[in-house]
Amino acid sequence: MSTPEATTREATPDVTVTVIVYNDAERLPRAVASVRRQTHADIEIIISDDHSTDDTPEVARRLAAEDARILHLRLPENSGGCSAPRNRALEIARAPYLMFLDSDDELPSDAVELLLAAHREREVDFVLGAVQRVRADTGRRSTWMPHLVAERRTVEGIEADPRLLFEHLSTSKMYTRAFLDRHGLRFPEGIHYEDQLFTAMAYCLAKEFTVIPEPVYRWYIEPYADSESRSISNQRHKLGNVADRVHVQRLIDAFLAESGHESLREDKDYKFLKHDFRMYAGDLPYRDEEWLTSFAEIVNPYLATLAPGAYARLPRAERVVLQLIREGRVTRARLAARGLGHGVAPRTVTADAQGRTYWGESVPDSPDARRELEVSDLELDTRPFPSAQFRHEITELTPGPGASLDLTVRTYDPGLRLAVGPQRARLLIAPGERLTVPFRLLPVRPGVFEGQVHLDLAAAPLPLRGFEGVRHPLLRLEQQGLPHTALLLAPLDFPTRTAHVAYRSGLSPHEVTVEPEGSGPGRLQIRWRPVGMTAKVVRPLARRVARPKVRRAVRLVRSALK
Repeated sequence: MSTPEATTREATPDVTVTVIVYNDAERLPRAVASVRRQTHADIEIIISDDHSTDDTPEVARRLAAEDARILHLRLPENSGGCSAPRNRALEIARAPYLMFLDSDDELPSDAVELLLAAHREREVDFVLGAVQRVRADTGRRSTWMPHLVAERRTVEGIEADPRLLFEHLSTSKMYTRAFLDRHGLRFPEGIHYEDQLFTAMAYCLAKEFTVIPEPVYRWYIEPYADSESRSISNQRHKLGNVADRVHVQRLIDAFLAESGHESLREDKDYKFLKHDFRMYAGDLPYRDEEWLTSFAEIVNPYLATLAPGAYARLPRAERVVLQLIREGRVTRARLAARGLGHGVAPRTVTADAQGRTYWGESVPDSPDARRELEVSDLELDTRPFPSAQFRHEITELTPGPGASLDLTVRTYDPGLRLAVGPQRARLLIAPGERLTVPFRLLPVRPGVFEGQVHLDLAAAPLPLRGFEGVRHPLLRLEQQGLPHTALLLAPLDFPTRTAHVAYRSGLSPHEVTVEPEGSGPGRLQIRWRPVGMTAKVVRPLARRVARPKVRRAVRLVRSALK
């Protein structure tokens, strides 16, 4: 049996925050510190350790010794998931309100105060707030599902706003202990994606819950973590991960049926297609045919059970990928998935006798396939030229002298928007001021053009302070004075190449790396990194000079807003 390794206090705290941890001795102090500095201090902190084998127990004991509010709970054996450490902490938690934190994340300093105030303002079963996503590599912040937490409101049952099924995190919420106990609601053990099932159950069982727009959780994203240390959500390359996600969806479906919430099924199915399946869809171009075949075998039986209305609510490009997976045409699905969400056109479309247009080289045979693969609504031949859909692909990439590249670019124009004959095009890239490389696209056959581009990265005009960052070239066309700019797809795998380039007198060299993007649509990725005096002296000096100017600008903006 798991036991706490600290003496509990007599007084009942207002809130218990459980920090779950497994083999994370390095980040645990940061997570716990974020709880200790809460503006509402009457809290209990339970560090629930899933039988770590690193220095986590020693770190947890040290933290508990520093603050009487902290208890260290160590499970007798590793459970392999998040549910057991949360549930064991629930058994000893003393407060009437409960929260959960993962050891690699943080709470904003006023999170407890904000959530507790909402509870005290109105009796509800739980309160949820906004989640800040933080890129661990860049520090860039964004709000998770911002449209769902844009305003303060109390929701009388999930049927009043089923969109909230998309906000399936258990850690963005403060629950009343009475609500969880009344329904015997605990985290399901022995499965992955337990948050999705737990949260779906909480939504369905709650009579009322409050949404507040303030950030109450800070979720750190580590895109470049090694495959074994990534969070479960970022292990999509594992087929077991796919099976786990499908399994929890079936459990949610069963709960909806048993609890009388089948009316939510289409909304829940739409959430699965738009969020869960969509994450895998964006990765399909990077999977081999064997993986794709196994993926289809796992997901297709479940896809067949989903409400037709859920498919109808999706963007057309996503419906095409889904249909190709359901038909087992995995190689074509991989092709269709490139550039999802970026307005990338199909390579080829086919029209039937009635003028309806379909994805691919032929009109589909079955009514279901025709419904899903029809792309007439993309208006490939009629939409305004600046928003027209083309497909630009680098078909050959040859390194040249220094930091130069010779590219063969092929443009697919399935809507036949471009005039017959050569087309003027430009490659654009802007690490500082924009570098523009003109070239010509020559017709290969109707709707297909090809051209050669010589890209010399040493000619890019960098600012005097140098440049550090990543850029992806764009391709621009013009028609009757109207510009069209779109992304350029690159080969998914080619050798990375790095060169040292001196850009101008007085500016020391930069290391310039050309590489595949490695995720998303798969663009040509170019990375600049200053070296020598630019990195050691020029850029730090420029930042110091700029900082007072930025502070003055911020003060001016604040004064204007007042």
